[in-house]
Amino acid sequence: MKDHKIKYLWIILLAISFGMISCSDNDESGPDLTSMQEIEDTMNSGNWRITRFIDSGKDETNHFSGYDFVFNENGVLTSNNETNTYEGSWSISDSNSSDDSPDDLDFTIQFNLTNDFEDLNDDWDILSVTASKIELMDVSGGNGGTDYLTFEKN
Repeated sequence: MKDHKIKYLWIILLAISFGMISCSDNDESGPDLTSMQEIEDTMNSGNWRITRFIDSGKDETNHFSGYDFVFNENGVLTSNNETNTYEGSWSISDSNSSDDSPDDLDFTIQFNLTNDFEDLNDDWDILSVTASKIELMDVSGGNGGTDYLTFEKN
């Protein structure tokens, strides 16, 4: 009789374990936005500022102090402060069209400039994105350094 109780206990524990494993990867209820359309819609609304720019370990956030960034629906990226206005382009693309994972999305920025803004030119990997913040990362091809870029909504 005691062996049957232990056997049933093991069966119940195994069933619970399998249930927990199969459900653990399906929880996407957090604040991060996950689809390309959600991210585009978020970026299209409002003005953004760079709150973090780390270029191969060096903090260069101050190079963009006072600049507002506007990500327009037509792919035009405008940045201005009280003195200068710069225009570039931006887009979000899926680097693996057979997978819907937000990990495969690239956030591309391109300014045809030869000042600090050219350091933003890249196909950035999206680390996280919410309604008011997007965090990006890129491993540089030239020097192998890792760059981090964060925009926050004004």
